[in-house]
Amino acid sequence: MTGLLGPAEIRELAARLGVAPTKKLGQNFVHDPNTVRRIVNAAGLTPDDVALEVGPGLGSLTLGLLPVAGHVHAVEIDPVLAGALPETAARHAGADAGRLTVHRADALRIDPAELADPPPTALVANLPYNVAVPVVLHLLAVLPTLRHGLVMVQKEVADRLVAGPGSKVYGIPSVKLAWYAQARGAGRVPPNVFWPVPNVDSGLVAFTCREPPRADVPREEVFAVVDAAFAQRRKTLRAALAGWAGGPDRAAAALTAAGVDPGARGESLTVEQFTAIAASAPAGTRAAK
Repeated sequence: MTGLLGPAEIRELAARLGVAPTKKLGQNFVHDPNTVRRIVNAAGLTPDDVALEVGPGLGSLTLGLLPVAGHVHAVEIDPVLAGALPETAARHAGADAGRLTVHRADALRIDPAELADPPPTALVANLPYNVAVPVVLHLLAVLPTLRHGLVMVQKEVADRLVAGPGSKVYGIPSVKLAWYAQARGAGRVPPNVFWPVPNVDSGLVAFTCREPPRADVPREEVFAVVDAAFAQRRKTLRAALAGWAGGPDRAAAALTAAGVDPGARGESLTVEQFTAIAASAPAGTRAAK
């Protein structure tokens, strides 16, 4: 893995492009080659993998991915950065640059068909802090070919994504990611490897995709239960799910049918239990969605 960008190269490239990192786009560029190597190694890519990178920025991580993945799709919303990335790859990655496809697009709105040749198998990205969770969940929803991934996010967000039932930070992101995949923390990243330097640590989250808990219960119905359960965290599920079920008694009946204590709280439930509740929805609840 050669030709990676260091601090001097990052600043020279940014100056040449007239680029200044913006908070609006959550831009913090990695300028430490060792961190790039660490991310790529932790991602566990093989030559059969097609990597999807969101927010490649100036190309630090892209250059690390190109030698190890069979192909790299880079999705960049900034037109200047998207336009410059192929040239950066050609200059620093040599023949490997031919395995790069750059998409000038918003990852939350990109047409999955644009990423179909070849279809991505791994999400590997330094995600903008302000859209990290929506991007991960959206891509897992619309790209069924994804098998695994490793993302770098704000440490607080990383902790929430990998939290299990009973944790103080267990919540909606934890459960929804668990629907798609088994996730684990893969380490902390200090602020000084970025430009500009953020005021928080970052964290690595690795995940391996799996089948949903139940194929006969639509994801949207399970997520509706999850959203309702955590909307008022201190309430019992009997009360928190009253709006979803059409009343507290109907919620209690659905919970009992699912084998869940109506006096429990959402923070204590697994994704399998949320799925069982959705499957036990009162008559008319599914039709109302």
